[in-house]
Amino acid sequence: MTKLKDIICISYTTWEGEYTKSTVQLLSILGQKYNVFFIEYPRTIKDIFYALLGKINAPILRMLGIKKRTIKIETKYNSFINHTIMPPMIPINFIKNKRLYKAFNSINTWIYNKQLKNICKSYELNSPIIISAYNPVNGLYAINKFKQALDVYYCYDGMDNDRNHWMTIELEKVYCSKVHGIISSSDFLQKQNLNRNKNSYLVQNGVDLNMFSESKKAKPYKNRKIKKVGYIGSLDYRFDIELMEYVIGNLPEIQFEFTGSVLRNEIIENLIKYKNVCFLPAVKPIEVPQILSTYDAGIIPYNYLEINKGIYPLKVNEFLVVGLPVIMTNFAPLKELREVVNVVDNKQDFLKKIKEEIENDSTLKINKRFDFAKNNSWENRAEKFDQILCNLLKK
Repeated sequence: MTKLKDIICISYTTWEGEYTKSTVQLLSILGQKYNVFFIEYPRTIKDIFYALLGKINAPILRMLGIKKRTIKIETKYNSFINHTIMPPMIPINFIKNKRLYKAFNSINTWIYNKQLKNICKSYELNSPIIISAYNPVNGLYAINKFKQALDVYYCYDGMDNDRNHWMTIELEKVYCSKVHGIISSSDFLQKQNLNRNKNSYLVQNGVDLNMFSESKKAKPYKNRKIKKVGYIGSLDYRFDIELMEYVIGNLPEIQFEFTGSVLRNEIIENLIKYKNVCFLPAVKPIEVPQILSTYDAGIIPYNYLEINKGIYPLKVNEFLVVGLPVIMTNFAPLKELREVVNVVDNKQDFLKKIKEEIENDSTLKINKRFDFAKNNSWENRAEKFDQILCNLLKK
């Protein structure tokens, strides 16, 4: 297939990781048509020291340019991606003074853009499409620097003062007003961004249909004495501890299994006292389908926070493809999911729906969930993403 155009993705994440990443999935498929350069979120000088001390993993030799910063990697979608590691930056997120932050950020920006210029020159990239994947700071300072055909912001999460530097929040607003278009992953984010840019579009998260459908349940586990309810993903600020304490305490006959990195210690401290609770470490994405197939139901117990309104949970379609009944809190306006997902407003209904869905599950319901989710494959999402890029190019 002839490559139509070059894409440079200024990313906020790494390529590899514990969980499925929408940016990685979409670019892997777009790589069948485009010549894609994935720029990992730049690590800092501090990361080099932490890596040398064995506290984190970091590609030090590639960061320092001793090994090639850009290598070609093959994806599971039969495409190739040019994977790039940036030189180490100055750590600045701890800086509160605006003038000082801007001074050091300008140095980081110069280093970052110099490397992008080297890539464009070395690989003869003419008028690329630049997509900032939730990285508005580097995206903003790349505008009009590389004779790009498009500047696009892929916004897959909201921002708040608890997780983001206040300058990042400020610069995101400026960036949104300057790009050719914004592609958001949820209705809430899309409507929010429409106030910042008239070219605001929606591409929701998807599911790896081939990988997850192999673990689809044939029928409910009616004869199993101990039922299992599961959650898989990061255990962080989004998690409603009070809700889960109520549910777990009132359903001692059901085993609750939580798989993922614990980023909020209170979750374990409050729930580990219950005998029907099990915490498991994070697993690789390829291991997730088999784990889900052991559940009787899946849960998404998120808090009612402003920041959570922008979430379209990746795991919901993964639960559904496997055939699981899903019970989740009404944390975001996800109307399209109500056809097959139990969205509840209080802890009493959350408990009630877990019991009802397990007791009344059937092969018919399993197939209905699968049929709903199979239309939400990453291939379908990538096709929509591509259509938006093409339409923006025509404009």
